[in-house]
Amino acid sequence: VQLQASGGGLVQAGGSLRLSCAASGRTFSTYAMGWFRQSPGKEREFVAAISGSGHSTNYADSMKGRFTISRDNAKNTVLLQMNSLKPEDTAVYYCAARRIYFTSVASDYEYWGQGTLVTVSS
Repeated sequence: VQLQASGGGLVQAGGSLRLSCAASGRTFSTYAMGWFRQSPGKEREFVAAISGSGHSTNYADSMKGRFTISRDNAKNTVLLQMNSLKPEDTAVYYCAARRIYFTSVASDYEYWGQGTLVTVSS
């Protein structure tokens, strides 16, 4: 499966952005999807994940209540709505896919998008 992330940009602290990840292929619903992020000098960090059906989600503690992951299997798309953004949310955000069930471990994911840069100014 090929993934294309988009929607990043520059936003002020407290603002919102919605990231989108478009996937190729006709079996999108069989893939769990995750969002990860990476800042310069830091390891890739788990943000959120969603099951293939969209019925189950998981978030990193620091994103709970601010970020929402969702998917539209008819459009082969997964979204990440980010609200109340903070400067420390500045990073390149990646979408990723893996078969069957989601995890919060980056190395478990088989397919990755190219990343989209989110910059939050103070």
